[in-house]
Amino acid sequence: MINTYFRAFSLGVIAGMRSMTAPALLSRKLVRTIPTKQPSKPIHYLALPTTSMVLTTLAGGELIADKVPSAPNRTEPPVFGSRVVTGATCGAFLSQVEGGEVAAGAAAGGLGAAVGTVAFFQLRMWLTRGLGIPDPVVALAEDALAITLGWQVVNSIEPDVQTA
Repeated sequence: MINTYFRAFSLGVIAGMRSMTAPALLSRKLVRTIPTKQPSKPIHYLALPTTSMVLTTLAGGELIADKVPSAPNRTEPPVFGSRVVTGATCGAFLSQVEGGEVAAGAAAGGLGAAVGTVAFFQLRMWLTRGLGIPDPVVALAEDALAITLGWQVVNSIEPDVQTA
C-alpha cells in the first residue's frame, strides 16, 4: 500500500510542475484500464474518453501558456492552491483505483504538489537567474520532465478492479 501513496505523492509533484499534466495523464491511463459505459462513481467520469480529451487539451494549453511572460507565478496563493488541490484530487483518484485509502492518497498528492511547486520553481529560478539559461529552454525541459515522469508514474498504477 505504501507504493500507492508514493505514486500519489509523485503524481502530486507532477501537478506541482504542470497542474493539468497530472490529471490528463491519469485520465488517459484510466481510459485504457477501467473503461466504463455507465459511470457510477466519480472515478468512472475520469475514465471517460471525452474527459481524457478535455484534460489533455487543457494540459496542452497550459504548456503553451507557461511560456508567456505574463503568466502568473506558480507560487502565488491562487495558483499554488490550485496546484495543491489538483495534486490532492489526482492522489485521491489514484489511491481509489489501487484500493487504498482515498484520504491518504489525497494527502500524499497534495503534499507532493506543494513540494513540486516550490522545488521546481526554485530550480527554474536558479537555472535561469543563477546559471543564465534562457527561461524558454528551462520551461521546455520542465515540460519534458513532467510528461516523462508523469507517464512513468501512471504506467506503474496497478488498478484494483474490485474498487474501481
